Amino acid sequence: MGRLVIVRGGGDLASGIIHRLFRAGYDIIVTETEFPTVIRRTVAYAAAVYAGSVTVEELQADYCPMNEALQKIRDGIIPVIADSGGESIRLYKPAAVVDAILAKKNLGTTLNAASAVIGVGPGFTAGRDVHAVIESMRGHDLGRVYL
Repeated sequence: MGRLVIVRGGGDLASGIIHRLFRAGYDIIVTETEFPTVIRRTVAYAAAVYAGSVTVEELQADYCPMNEALQKIRDGIIPVIADSGGESIRLYKPAAVVDAILAKKNLGTTLNAASAVIGVGPGFTAGRDVHAVIESMRGHDLGRVYL
């Protein structure tokens, strides 16, 4: 799917990425674990897993089964699905995958998951695990892209 981006993780940092991609015109599916650890729930789409629906800066995200994700996108809503194993990547074949889980290690994201695969934070190697890595540590290099 040409405009589809699957974002692994829906925490606060991932939600900033999701928000920006959505506003840029991409279709987004957010994958989460069944019981995500969410520290800043008021600014995290992962909170939809617990609340059913959340709105962050005027963008609504709903927790739904995987088979309802495309309908949510058509309705203008960001779907949040429980998919820690990456089944949605194999099913929907997105144009891009962003791993924003922030686990400090790669939890299964591979270079061949999509045409563009981006890892956020430590645990990724550009050219081996992902096409690009985005620096997530606060400071002067925050947001720096490593290719």
